[in-house]
Amino acid sequence: MPLPAVQLDGTIVLQAPDLDLRATLLCGQCFRWEERGTGFFGVVSDRAALVSYRDGNLLIAPATPLKEDEAAFWRNYFDLDRDYEALRRQMALHPVLREACAFASGIHILRQPFFETLCSFILSANNNIPRIKGIIERLCACFGPALEDGHFGFPSPETLAALKKEDLAPLRCGYRASYLLDAARRMASGELDETALKAGPMPDARAALQTVMGVGPKVAECVLLYGLGRMEAFPVDVWMRRALLEHFPQGFPEEYRSCAGLAQQVLYHWVRQSGKSGEKA
Repeated sequence: MPLPAVQLDGTIVLQAPDLDLRATLLCGQCFRWEERGTGFFGVVSDRAALVSYRDGNLLIAPATPLKEDEAAFWRNYFDLDRDYEALRRQMALHPVLREACAFASGIHILRQPFFETLCSFILSANNNIPRIKGIIERLCACFGPALEDGHFGFPSPETLAALKKEDLAPLRCGYRASYLLDAARRMASGELDETALKAGPMPDARAALQTVMGVGPKVAECVLLYGLGRMEAFPVDVWMRRALLEHFPQGFPEEYRSCAGLAQQVLYHWVRQSGKSGEKA
């Protein structure tokens, strides 16, 4: 008999037989999760939780009061309704993607809040992960809503849009402060429309995102994939550039474009962890 979605102690249990929780949270697509014992603690939007994995189930212990849609929220966030097995079968038709999938078989593409993803990847450009995480935590502590136990949610576009550059000095994010404010003001004014970016043609979505200060092609692809669920997006950083030169010198095959986002994430994890790019991470 399957376990109920929410147990009596408030733990949410979601069936996730193909999920590799550790690889999913540590493969470079998110910045607010930290390893704790056998699980991970993180904050998404205005919800904090300790998550772990056991016997094919994702266990979520919320650190903030349960909401009516709690189970649905986390199911969507971890993208548990997508048929990853079908995507992996498609990629297995290519020998390089087949090897990468075998190495990183349980990675999911997280469905992260759009504005949070936009700001996070603006901060990620020419930066390292510990520093990115530090800036994001200071951003939330200074301007985000207070949650339980000293945690903070991500600030709204309206909150940031009302600030001046000097207000962001405590973040120690340098020139990126102007970029954050520009993103917030475009969101708050409605100039950036999340619904249109999700549903419209990819060239239009890419172009719209790149009107934001600090958003170039790579950051735009990250936002399209992680913040808008556009699986055809394909971010390329230094690691992916090496992988493409070595394994796809003619470019990523168009016949796999519908699963490009997952292919990119699997390739990224594979080349960094297995040495398939010619050097270890």
